[in-house]
Amino acid sequence: MFSLTYEFKLKPTLEQAAIFTDWLEQCRQVYNYALAERKDWFKSRSCQINACSLRSEYIIPADTKRPTYANQCKALTAYRKTSPALQKVQSQVLQQTDELARAGVC
Repeated sequence: MFSLTYEFKLKPTLEQAAIFTDWLEQCRQVYNYALAERKDWFKSRSCQINACSLRSEYIIPADTKRPTYANQCKALTAYRKTSPALQKVQSQVLQQTDELARAGVC
């Protein structure tokens, strides 16, 4: 028994390639922002009370909630309504990008 496979190759036009590049740029910015938000939150809580670093301090209010996937998705949805650049990208793509940042992939 043998199986047939099909191989498809995308050949985007210059206009489509520009759109794909813009989508990738938006995903990169969402990924970097989500990752930085989580890293900053953890760094702000990593020093001991009696021995904080003299070189750098991450000062984030103590009542700030830990950035979770659900919180960041809600914030992304709210920001997407006001950002014309993010409105061009499908919401599922942006949320998967945020999920990848949470998992530390890439």
